[in-house]
Order: sequence, then C-alpha cells, then structure tokens
Amino acid sequence: MNRIFIEIANIFNFLIQIFQTEIFELGNKSFSIKNITEIIFSIIVVIFFSRTIKKWMNEWILVSLGVKKGTREAIATIINYIITIVGVLIVLHNTGIDLTSITLIAGALSIGIGIGLKNIVSNFISGLTILIAQPIKVGDFIEVDDLSGIVEKTLIRSTVIRTLDGIFVIVPNNCLVEKDIINWSHKDPKCRLHIPIGVAYGSDTTLVTEALLDAARKEKKVLSNPSPKVWFKGLGDSALNFELLVWIKYPPLTDPIKSSLNFLIDSELRSRNIEVPFPQRDLHIRNINDLIQKHQKAELTTVGQNQRNHSNTLFKNQPKTKYKVSESNLRDLLRQISYFRNCNSIELRDVIENGYRKIIPRSEIICREAEPGDSFYIILSGSVEVFSEKANKYITTRYAGEFIGEMSPLLGITRTASLRALEDTILFVVDQENLQNLLAKHQRLADKISEELSQRLETLKNLGLLHDQTSSQKTALVWIRNRIYTLFGI
Repeated sequence: MNRIFIEIANIFNFLIQIFQTEIFELGNKSFSIKNITEIIFSIIVVIFFSRTIKKWMNEWILVSLGVKKGTREAIATIINYIITIVGVLIVLHNTGIDLTSITLIAGALSIGIGIGLKNIVSNFISGLTILIAQPIKVGDFIEVDDLSGIVEKTLIRSTVIRTLDGIFVIVPNNCLVEKDIINWSHKDPKCRLHIPIGVAYGSDTTLVTEALLDAARKEKKVLSNPSPKVWFKGLGDSALNFELLVWIKYPPLTDPIKSSLNFLIDSELRSRNIEVPFPQRDLHIRNINDLIQKHQKAELTTVGQNQRNHSNTLFKNQPKTKYKVSESNLRDLLRQISYFRNCNSIELRDVIENGYRKIIPRSEIICREAEPGDSFYIILSGSVEVFSEKANKYITTRYAGEFIGEMSPLLGITRTASLRALEDTILFVVDQENLQNLLAKHQRLADKISEELSQRLETLKNLGLLHDQTSSQKTALVWIRNRIYTLFGI
C-alpha cells in the first residue's frame, strides 16, 4: 500500500517538474508550462471580464441614459476592445515579460506579419472606423451590392447582416468601408417608394390620379405626411406611364408595402374600368404575295370561320357595362361645388392630389369639440350637424357644397364645435400640410372661406380671435382674408 502512495507521489512530483521546467526565454524571462498556463488563464479572465462589462453597458447603463441601439453597440464594443487590450498588456507586464523585446521581435517580423495579416488588419481598422464614425449602426437597414438587410452586429473582422429572408450574411468590414452603401435608416428612416404603372391610351388621367391616390391612402403603412403624389412620366410605346410616390417609415417593409399597393392599384383601376394594356408591336412580313399564293386555297376555306370566331371573341371581350359617371367619381363630385365648377381637368387633378374622399356613415362623429384640428372638410354629399357638447346645444346644419372644420387649421386653434353626420355623407378632406397648396392655387376657394368666416363673426368673437373694432362684417371679411393670405402665402 505504501508502495502505491510512493508511486503516486513520484508521478505527482514528475508532473510538477514538467510544469516548472523552463521551455524558452523571452528577453530576460524564462517561461515554463506553468507560466504559460497562468498567462492563458489570466487572458481568458480579462476577455470574460471585458465581455461582461460590454453586456452590462449595452443592456443597462447606456439604456438608462437613453442612448440609441446602434450607438450603444458601438460604444460598448469600443470599450470592450480597450479593456481587452489594456488587460492583456497588464497580464504580460505582471508576468515579467519585457514588452520592449516583444516590440523588437514584432518589428523584425513586421514584413511577414504585414503581408500575412493584411486583410485582417484592414478589416480591423475598417471595423473601428465603422464603430467610431457610425456610417452604419446596429439596427440599420442597408443595401450593399445585391445584398440588403438589417445590421445585427459589428465584429473585429466583419459585420453580420440579416436579410429579409432571415439569412445571416457575414460581410468583411473593408467591403462596407470601400463600397457604396445605401443606408435607409441613416438619420431619418422615412423613405419614398416609386410604384410605376401603365394605363391604356385614351384613359382619363384625372381618374387614374384618383385611383392611384385612393390606393395609396388605403394602405395603412403609407404615411399621410408627406402625402402621396402621382407623376405622369410620359407617353410610352403601349401605355400612358404614371408613377405613384408614397412615403413609408420602416424601410425593411418595402417589398410587402409595394405588393400591397399593387393589389390595391389593380383593384382601384378595375373598379373604374381603367385598362392596363398589353405590349403592342407591329409585325412586317416579307414576300407576302408568295405566301398568299401558296396558301390561298387553305385561307379561302378557313377565313370565313376565322372571321366569325374573331368577331365572337371581340364581342365576348367587350366590357358588359361602360363606366358611368356617378357619385363614386370624385372629379364629378367636386364639379358640383361652386368654387370648383369652372375648373378644368388639370386643375381638378391638382385638387384631388391635395385631398381625399372620406365616407362617413350616418350618426358617426367626424371630430369633437376642443380636439386639435388639422383637417379641413368640404361636404360633397349628405349633411353634417354642428353642435356644442359642452353647452349641449345645437348650432347649425351644413349641406353639400359647404365646408366645415375650417377654423382649426386656418387659425391654429382647437375645434370649436363637434361635427356629426346626419346621413351617409361624403367629405373631401384636406390635411393642413396640403391646405396651403390648395388655397394658393385656388384663390376663389380662399375668398369663399373668408366670406363664410366673416358671416360667423359672433363665433369668432366668442373665441377672442377678433378685436372690438372688427364689429362690422365688412371689416371682419377684410381681416380674415388678409390673415388667410398671410398664413398661406396667397
């Protein structure tokens, strides 16, 4: 038994001797396996400590300070690098390694190291550049070459990008520094989408504009400010080429939003019987006389049948009913309003581009008293009750051709009354951002609004918006018109 313990002790002593045996010298310091193990363990502790600090700062300290996600990741990563480098230098210094000797050796090997580690060093410097300058940050949606996705992480050598299909792509940092990058999220994440559409020659351009704008406003992810626009791009080979321009807030949803808009555009065009044409080409056949002589007999026997089939096909392809002017046509609804009655098609198209149609069911509240008001309404059909909820008092009823809700956007005050639809009502809604464009191009509307507001003199007095000297209607009209002209640059 004693012999066994003696053998174990001898083995243990032998292992200790191996660990303490000097393997090499660096400068004036000799190193054994024990020393190397201690250095490796200390470096592992430093790396673990630096990563813990990085996680702690990224998830707690910087979050509590309100720092954005991308900036948090950059700051935490830089601090991680600093702690790791300083910690490793301290470990090497405490173990007695002469850093000067390491510098001399590194200098002697600099040529070989430079060639061998060229790409690694380049990617490292590029990574530091990305973290400090922040042309891209974690969470940004970017495009580089044919790759698009969200930046997930920036590492020493590379950046991890997650595509919209959920695929993680590792891109070397120097590629992101040297190449042109589209950063959809830089500063302002809002971006504009261009949706091209072609319609058949002979289509009503005003109806096309109305259809495209209706489709844009039905998509909830499309921003109302800036408002959608329609451009007439030109006359194509087979179609009138239009382009719908909309603003969105979240670039990664570009493809789903485009798909949704295309579905809505198709639906709106079909509802108005606006045709999207097939490409058309002219076919020229040489030696047609020879072909006719060779196939004359066959054509004579089949031409009659082909003509009948062709006629039947044309008859079947004709729409069963032509588009009829009705109240669903915003252009004709606007023409029923006195101050738009004499507008030509181009002017009406501009009006339609600055507002939109909204159908209000019977008894539904349009807006409430004391709420902020950023919309101006023109009643196209139906009727609207104006009443005060605070005073529990009926004020008046407005009918088709009249406008409502004008005081808030024009004078910058809260709603002075509540509005409720007395029947199914169609409104033409103009947001405050588009009101200036509308009034600047349609001075008759601005004059009509001024006249109507002057007739509501008592309401304006109660709100404290007019001075005592504006007691006469004529004085009030001049004051209101001047105010509107000043506010909207007319």
